[in-house]
Amino acid sequence: MYKAETRGISVTVMPRFVEEESSPGESRYFFAYTVEIVNNGDEQVQLRARHWRIIDGRGACQEVRGTGVVGKQPVLEPGESFSYTSGCPLTTPDGLMAGSYTMATVAGESFEAEIPAFSLDSPHVRRSLH
Repeated sequence: MYKAETRGISVTVMPRFVEEESSPGESRYFFAYTVEIVNNGDEQVQLRARHWRIIDGRGACQEVRGTGVVGKQPVLEPGESFSYTSGCPLTTPDGLMAGSYTMATVAGESFEAEIPAFSLDSPHVRRSLH
């Protein structure tokens, strides 16, 4: 589990490798991740956009930007939470993801809530100790 907090917005991520969606022989490795966003602050916020950096095991970086998450732009009152699960295919058996959510307050102020960097690890990674 990976966690970050920005201005009272807590973001927790739990990644997992999805064997049944993967084909290692075809260099396809699928990862799912569940995100929980909790408003620990004292003002209502709305998640407006997302920005992801996805880095595969070779160091190649892909950036993804979009409106909301899973087709939603949730509004969170103080103490409320929102969870969703999404996925990421890679051509390598391991990788890394990190990013941010653009949040907006009722007053119209926007800020970036950090998504903690988290590793994508499959059992197909070859590791060596030196």
